[in-house]
Amino acid sequence: MASMGEEAAAATQAKPRIGGYAWYALFVLVLVYIVNFIDRHIISILVGDIQRDLNVEPAQIGFLYGTAFAVFYALFGIPLGRLADSWYRGRLMAIGLALWSSMTALSGFATSFGMLAAARIGVGIGEASASPAAYSMISDSFPKERRATALSIYSSGLYIGGALSLPIGGLVVAKWNAAYPIVADAPLGLAGWQAAFLAVGLPGLLLALWVLTLREPMRGASEGRPQPVVRPNAWRDFGKELVAILPPLTLLNVARIPGALMPNLLALGLTAIIGYGLYLVTGTGAQWLAYGLGVYAIFSWVQSLKHRDPPVYALIWGSPVVLILAIAFGSISFVTYATSFWIPFYVEEHFYGGGAAPAHYLAGLTAKAEVGLIIGSTSAASAAIGVILGGYLSDLWRQRDPRGRIFVNMLSVVLPIPLIGFLLTTENLAAFYWVNPIAHMFASAWVGAAVATLQDLVLPRMRATAGATYILGTTMVGLALGPYFAGQMMGLADRNIAVGIAALYFMPVLTLIGLWIGARHLATLEATKVERARAAGEPV
Repeated sequence: MASMGEEAAAATQAKPRIGGYAWYALFVLVLVYIVNFIDRHIISILVGDIQRDLNVEPAQIGFLYGTAFAVFYALFGIPLGRLADSWYRGRLMAIGLALWSSMTALSGFATSFGMLAAARIGVGIGEASASPAAYSMISDSFPKERRATALSIYSSGLYIGGALSLPIGGLVVAKWNAAYPIVADAPLGLAGWQAAFLAVGLPGLLLALWVLTLREPMRGASEGRPQPVVRPNAWRDFGKELVAILPPLTLLNVARIPGALMPNLLALGLTAIIGYGLYLVTGTGAQWLAYGLGVYAIFSWVQSLKHRDPPVYALIWGSPVVLILAIAFGSISFVTYATSFWIPFYVEEHFYGGGAAPAHYLAGLTAKAEVGLIIGSTSAASAAIGVILGGYLSDLWRQRDPRGRIFVNMLSVVLPIPLIGFLLTTENLAAFYWVNPIAHMFASAWVGAAVATLQDLVLPRMRATAGATYILGTTMVGLALGPYFAGQMMGLADRNIAVGIAALYFMPVLTLIGLWIGARHLATLEATKVERARAAGEPV
């Protein structure tokens, strides 16, 4: 009887009941993610105004939205993800939230391309604290069988925030410009697009105080492997992570690793040569300087990680299949980030021509306000439904087949393609407004399944690092390249926005190949993760 009791206790520990507080904390984390993406994505509805006032090209706009944000988001996501694996995750998120909200507000005072780029870098650094910590907290609060569902609910904040940024930005600009048609007469001399940045940035400071009240879930509790919430020397180790990833400190760091300096210098030289070549081809030096910096920094950090934490390296960066999956997930966001960014501007230019909105839709609104309100509200609802249903379906499918979550990703890649083709060829605005949310619903279904897949392949103490690796793929492959690539294609096609968006769709073929490779090896990787970690030195 005693052994049966012990088995029952172990089962209970392995599959804990989901309490009300877990759902409450998830609700707060969703709010954080909504604010995260409002601040990140609001630039989408402000494209025309920023181009006019700051005199920037489409590729530069893609750089502001994508690369300037993404590279630093990705780079700081790694050390901040490692810190989230060792320190209080709620406190870390609150600090980051206060930082990115402040930088979003400061974007409202930008008067040049360089100033706005610097503010976007600050937003990226602050936002890098959020998702790795949130992924870890959610994974420790919900059992494996419900993990994709919970992560999908969290990920719905991505689409809700991104979509809400459109009506918020459009309405703020419309109201501000109506009240102050002469910019010199406006408070602080701000244009409507600058006021929009202030309007969405300042409320985040109050939300940061709410996040500070969240309780920390026990690490590993959802899988019966409880570990301390805070590990010794967390901030000292964070400092080491920064040195390992921020050039030129990377050279000092790798010089202390036997045999690492020469490969590091070769990687630096190769990155510089390729980056310079891309600059000669495209003429966009800032893009490839920032991207090359990111690639080299990541290479340097991986060298350091292999030396300092072999078990984490073995389960993530030392596994080719895990890297293929991270890149495949990033290639999905290559398309989705760019499409969601450029579609509102496409509608505004193609259907409205920058003029007043048709009276038979929302009379009295400007084109920007109407586009933002209609596309934003419908996309928010449909994408939130899509990401939650995708996570729920992936949990059900996984119970029947270890590859179930990958199959959901594949469907999310294929199903939107004919719908996007319709959107880029129709001349019927009403039809566009009806079909667009359906495309968003299908295109959003992959996120929770992707995050949960990588979470399942690591040990509890590595979850935030796995989350940072996922973000690395979606930012360095997706956000840093997708919007820029579409903008570059537009420039080559005489600013034809439809051509720029359509050019993105070479990527799904490569995505499906990567997902198929991952699906073949997924079950084995999960079944052997403890064994592989132990072989690399993990005390489990």
